[in-house]
Amino acid sequence: MTSTQQQSQTAEEIEQYDVIIIGAGVTGLYALWRLRQLGFSAHSFEEGSGVGGTWFWNRYPGCRFDSESYTYGYSFSEELLQEWDWKEHYSGQPENERYLNYVADKFDLRRDIRLNSRVMSAVFDENENCWEVVMEDGNRARGQFLVTSVGILSAGYVPEFEGKDSFKGVSCHTGRWPQEGVDLAGKRVGVIGTGASGVQLITEIAKEVSHLTVFQRTANFCAPLRNSPIEDETQREIKESFPEIFKKCLETPGSFVHEFDPRSAMSVTPEERLEQYERLWQKSGFAKWLSNFYDVMMPGEANEDYAEFFRNKIRERVNDPVVAEMLVPKTHMFGSKRLPCESGYYEVFNQDNVLLVDVREAPIERITPAGIKTKDAEYDLDVIVFATGFDAVTGSLNRVYIRGEGGQTLKDKFANGPRTYMGVQSAGFPNLFTINQASVGNFVRAAEPLVDWVTEAMAYVRDNEYSLISASPQAEEEWTQHVADAGAKILRSQADSWFVGANIPGKARGLLTAPDTAPVMRAKRDEVAANGYEGFLLQ
Repeated sequence: MTSTQQQSQTAEEIEQYDVIIIGAGVTGLYALWRLRQLGFSAHSFEEGSGVGGTWFWNRYPGCRFDSESYTYGYSFSEELLQEWDWKEHYSGQPENERYLNYVADKFDLRRDIRLNSRVMSAVFDENENCWEVVMEDGNRARGQFLVTSVGILSAGYVPEFEGKDSFKGVSCHTGRWPQEGVDLAGKRVGVIGTGASGVQLITEIAKEVSHLTVFQRTANFCAPLRNSPIEDETQREIKESFPEIFKKCLETPGSFVHEFDPRSAMSVTPEERLEQYERLWQKSGFAKWLSNFYDVMMPGEANEDYAEFFRNKIRERVNDPVVAEMLVPKTHMFGSKRLPCESGYYEVFNQDNVLLVDVREAPIERITPAGIKTKDAEYDLDVIVFATGFDAVTGSLNRVYIRGEGGQTLKDKFANGPRTYMGVQSAGFPNLFTINQASVGNFVRAAEPLVDWVTEAMAYVRDNEYSLISASPQAEEEWTQHVADAGAKILRSQADSWFVGANIPGKARGLLTAPDTAPVMRAKRDEVAANGYEGFLLQ
């Protein structure tokens, strides 16, 4: 069928579903499975040529989980839990992608997924009370409900460097790494950015490049991951312990397996504090962040005490004291940004073939045909990697033209920050669930209960013979004010990070996710449902 023929589909030819899902990543796959269990016809339209979302696109060297593998997988199938063996405590991208493909095959999800189908627009038909989506190839589909499983960190961002397109070598963003890979062996490589992706990438490629130039704007607190293979006995123990593991994740603020020490850091002696810091430092993953004294994660004396301990750990690992100070974070509080985990990152800067460039002191002026020019110098490169992050949460929504009642677009409505009720719906956009806007923390642990709630809300609409569910303007206003007020007080709104949109020029600053803990959010959603979906308009 030609594009012209596709665009001239008649109303009878347009595919009809109860629910349309945009995306076939972690949440999209689970939403598809869950909707089937509830008796809905659902279809997912996925831009990529494979399923997996984040774990399909982010295939750069070194990409892996920073939460424990066995806490990240789906919990909905006991059979799946018992037959899948995670090979490492913190699994790498190739295995993560294999896992999500395994899930798609095991539950026969592919028959309801169309790959290579980028959704360009989603428009609400007020006469028919349904959503119509149009794909890049002209195909159209209609559904009563629309779920945007587009990811919170999927819209890659590259700054508008002058001359960006003039570079004669190879360049790419970490979030769109080519499937065939990039040949870096023996090459002069420049990496712009030292966030979570940059830290993982830099550590890995430093082993094979001839020269590596790292362009750093903001030094980060990067914690040792301490990854290792999962031994057979440990594998058996994990599989026996899944009920306890998931229960613990449900009880913690960020849905991780780690829980805070209820004591104040300042209530114990300096010796006891140091002993705790050192003990946690030797643990793997996020323990240093999420098993610490509770007030380490609050602005104040405890936070700064631990931050200085952390800074000294960085200084101990870098030979050149000048380079060490460049790598020591001083412009944001510990924990105000998501903590990158690393496996030898700081030691990379002890290599003779690695150069660290501070672009806060000497900003990048332009990309040249031969490489990168800063205020102070020019750097000849064969490859440029943009580890420059993402236009978080709203960025991926804004890349789809979404129009609700009265011709209003979601992009215009969110111009000064998200305006939603509990992150799941926005007034004037009935039957649209912006699912990832409400999910933060250990992703799958937060996403599963969220998808459960959203799909049960759809079932409530169907079973009670309503046709529409929409956030009320008043509930939206109160929630938006709650996010602003409560969000201003929490640690992750204090730094210039993607949490508040500060990494994107011109983006309104404000917390892009809920300020509440995962247990509090679940309780709020459950209470709303128990009260007949209070705060929503049903008709």
